[in-house]
Amino acid sequence: MKSGHALRRFRNPVPWMLALVLALPGCALLRDESAAEKAAEAPNSTPGAVTESGVVGAAGDTPAVTAFDIRVETDDEDLKKLVERHNELQRYRAVPDLDEAEFARLMAVTESDVRNLLGTEGYFNPQIKVRREDKPGAKPVVVIAITPGEAATVQRVNIEFEGDIAQSTDADAVHQRETILDEWGLPEGRRFTQSRWSSAKTGALRHLVERRYPRGRISYSLADVSAAESQAKLGVRLDSGPLFRLGPATVRGAKRYPPELAERLSWLKPGDIYDQKKLVDAQQRLAGSGYYDSAYISIDPEGEPGAVPVTYSVREAKRHKIQLGVGYSTDAGPRVTLEHRDNQALGTSWRADTKLNLNLKTPLIQTEWTSLPRASGWRWAALARYMRQDDGALNTTSQTLRVGTVKTEEKYDRNFYLQFDHASVTGSGSRVIPAALLGDGAAVSANYAWTGRYFDTLPVPSSGYGLSGEVGAGVTTAGQHKPFMRLYGRWLGIRPLGNGSSRLVLRTEAGAVLASKQARLPSTYLFRTGGDTTVRGYGYRRIGIDYGDDLIGPGRYMAVGSVEWQRPILQDRFPGLLEHTLFIDVGSVANETRNLKAHWGVGTGIRLITPVGPMELDLAYGLKTKSIRLHMTVGFVF
Repeated sequence: MKSGHALRRFRNPVPWMLALVLALPGCALLRDESAAEKAAEAPNSTPGAVTESGVVGAAGDTPAVTAFDIRVETDDEDLKKLVERHNELQRYRAVPDLDEAEFARLMAVTESDVRNLLGTEGYFNPQIKVRREDKPGAKPVVVIAITPGEAATVQRVNIEFEGDIAQSTDADAVHQRETILDEWGLPEGRRFTQSRWSSAKTGALRHLVERRYPRGRISYSLADVSAAESQAKLGVRLDSGPLFRLGPATVRGAKRYPPELAERLSWLKPGDIYDQKKLVDAQQRLAGSGYYDSAYISIDPEGEPGAVPVTYSVREAKRHKIQLGVGYSTDAGPRVTLEHRDNQALGTSWRADTKLNLNLKTPLIQTEWTSLPRASGWRWAALARYMRQDDGALNTTSQTLRVGTVKTEEKYDRNFYLQFDHASVTGSGSRVIPAALLGDGAAVSANYAWTGRYFDTLPVPSSGYGLSGEVGAGVTTAGQHKPFMRLYGRWLGIRPLGNGSSRLVLRTEAGAVLASKQARLPSTYLFRTGGDTTVRGYGYRRIGIDYGDDLIGPGRYMAVGSVEWQRPILQDRFPGLLEHTLFIDVGSVANETRNLKAHWGVGTGIRLITPVGPMELDLAYGLKTKSIRLHMTVGFVF
């Protein structure tokens, strides 16, 4: 078999033109100028339905004056529309001075033209009869009668590889080959059409060039169609070319910020295997970093494959940004936020993010300073926060100071920091309760936090899991100086069910503070739960130590669990937009593990899938409080 694009073979006599055109890779089974294009170019011709009086445009235009009419007779409505719209006769209907010889010639070539059109849909052995009907006082009518016969189906598919992808035993290359084979768009048993054949080849090539092999190409393709047997044998050979790795970077458009900032924020490193998705993700990461308004990352496909040059084209963001926002949550009520960002705070290379949050339950003011990332990806960070939390019975005012180093990667976040917390608690009512039990205290601690994200897609994942953990050790600074240790962990798993349209979401959260009873720990180190994102059916932080008179204090141990079933609804009308949920939540807080008592919440809800994440509206019933609560959350954060 010859290299290159071989001529398709036909064992039944069909028009030579069909065989010639089929030899062109990825093109329609039409002549050099398709009937559809000719019809579109014809003067006074508008694509649309054919009527006895003329051609009516899609917008209901006035029928053009025509020399003759066309009527297509077939039981297949799709084929009827195809022939009506794209047959070769259409372009000549507006020619008023056709003589009989020219008209006879056009009718003679119509059969071949229609046969070619039907071939694009996989009908290679149709019966076509073209006749002319003349009635006194009326325009001639050309009748095209079609019996399409049996459509050709794919009998065999042979996909071959050459280049690095054929030789490599790397697991990634093997997976890429398997992906191309598994996602081939025209499998055996499916009806052959020219558009499906072209689309299948395009899809296979896309899977080849989007990772590792940007020089990939189709070196050979063949569709061997037997009209008599109504079968097609397909062959494709994909040449991957060499494996590409990223090389040196050039940053264009850097003025205010150092050029290396774009490289460090992109997470792309020299030596990484070329991956189109990672380049796109890096562009979005740069655009969302706050340092750039836009970014475009490209490679030179003609460069050295082992170290292909990478070009960053960026448009830098302004130094200052002010953002005003309003919102509402069922936990905290209406909210107004004012945020200010200075990318060069006090003339330094540090960024300062200052936030003022005004609401009834959790007002706060906070400023966070971060340095530019170092070559290792780590950056210094410092935070100061003043916050008040009002849960209806207790008012907790807290101050936090933090300094440390943080690193954010594609799947991991890591943070080492020193922290000082001070909390003052008021509003215990008529009951005399020791302040230490309510979280009135202060402490300094050293902490390490880690988060891993393994979801398929963000911000609307359909499978995968996330895991985070924190460990800290310190000493109280209010009252007696007592050592303590704090542990906290969270896990979220998403598991598709059945065909993957619905899914099960499992969530668990646990925390513990190990310290003597005399230790005056601030409430920011202790635990309360309940609310929109924890145990639905209960108010915000309303699960804790119950002291009576509606007074809920924090505890040293916490456990939370949730099971949620999500399934799509109204897909015919709103595909991919709405989902229905059923859930069971449970949680408890206590000062000793033996006193942990379950607070159950059950309910149902609706999820609206948006570009920024799911917006969920839930109606939940708290079994312990015997009350119904409405909960609303927006976005997915882990």
